[in-house]
Amino acid sequence: MELDCIFCKIIRGEIPSYKIYEDDMVYAFLDIKRDAVGHTLVIPKKHCTNIFDCDANYLSAVALAVQKISNHYVNNCGFTGVDVLNLNGVSAQQSVFHYHVHIIPRTDSDGIDIWPLKTEFDSLNMQEICSRLKLRQ
Repeated sequence: MELDCIFCKIIRGEIPSYKIYEDDMVYAFLDIKRDAVGHTLVIPKKHCTNIFDCDANYLSAVALAVQKISNHYVNNCGFTGVDVLNLNGVSAQQSVFHYHVHIIPRTDSDGIDIWPLKTEFDSLNMQEICSRLKLRQ
């Protein structure tokens, strides 16, 4: 764990949190921003900056915890869906540099609009983009 990382401090109990879930590899807690009811952060207990340097075992553990928590929110807590978000790097607006996944519980009437609706990309050539981005094995 990193000494100055706010999420590592939460894991160590140095900063209080509203814990939603915990196991040997993962810790999940409410985001204090209060921008949505139940906005939850799911983090690995081992410090890593983002998806680029997260150990595969911890990455898998976070994904499984996200699924478990999301199912709980929908099946037991009155939500009808969830948004699952992950930001990696400054250009992607990552603000805390400890890998984390956001779960935003949703209802049909919550008024939240997360999806970016930029139309300036409508004229992009999809074949060129696919050729540039295709993963070669």
